[in-house]
Amino acid sequence: MAETPTIVMDAVRAADHDRYLCTLYAPADKRDALLALYAFNAEIASVRDRIHEPLPGEVRLQWWRDVIAAEGDAETGHPTADALRAAIAANHLPKAAFENMLEARIFDLYDDPMPSRTDLEGYCGETAAALIQLAAMVLDAAAAPRFAELAGRAGCAQAITGLLLLLPLHRRRGQCYMPADILAAAGTTPEEFVKGDGGPGPERAVTAMTALAREHLGAFEKGARGLPASLRPAFLPLALTRAYLGKMEKGAQSPLMGSATLSTLRRHWLLLRHAMRGWAPL
Repeated sequence: MAETPTIVMDAVRAADHDRYLCTLYAPADKRDALLALYAFNAEIASVRDRIHEPLPGEVRLQWWRDVIAAEGDAETGHPTADALRAAIAANHLPKAAFENMLEARIFDLYDDPMPSRTDLEGYCGETAAALIQLAAMVLDAAAAPRFAELAGRAGCAQAITGLLLLLPLHRRRGQCYMPADILAAAGTTPEEFVKGDGGPGPERAVTAMTALAREHLGAFEKGARGLPASLRPAFLPLALTRAYLGKMEKGAQSPLMGSATLSTLRRHWLLLRHAMRGWAPL
């Protein structure tokens, strides 16, 4: 389908504008594969938005498993699926990473609380971190393996920040990605956190979650000083993470009540600066 790249690009631009902007800094011959990865991620991350019961969501995730596992190059008729299969084949991407990503996304379909910090970091590793590592493999397959641990740190920082940004939505749904051990240390429970009747506990939990995101971000930024220019576009979304965290911490409204936003101009400036000079000390 000749129009597939445009359809996929438009899907990413609409569903994940930050990652769309990041692809503009990648070499032209790598953009279609990156967009396919990001469109796939947007698809499976939004399954909960399109269902009323978990079972149809699991069926949808299984459809993606079957598409990725299938051999041959027959088209599915789904632009993102066809683009993803082409990207996997052309870049020899490990199918196991996609299987793990889909397995992790089952958690999104239910209202079970996140059991612990370890479980949260595992979820981030199988989703955001895996996506960064796959993008790195597309950009520079030889260099990418050396930065797999850095991708883990980056994915945790980015995903935890994203979960903080989505707190109002998740609470309306009855979802709790806040780890139960962090909530307990803050003096509240998953049920109280979701309902908003836990006194000061939920705010303390948000503070702890923000500190966890900053811990991973600091470790990433330290290691990213050695990141080769060829891999920067894969990690470029992290250029915005510190700004989002700062906006949440300094904003007049708690992350529990509203999502922080960055202006288009600021996002472009941060991406351009990091695309040009990486994470070298200022």
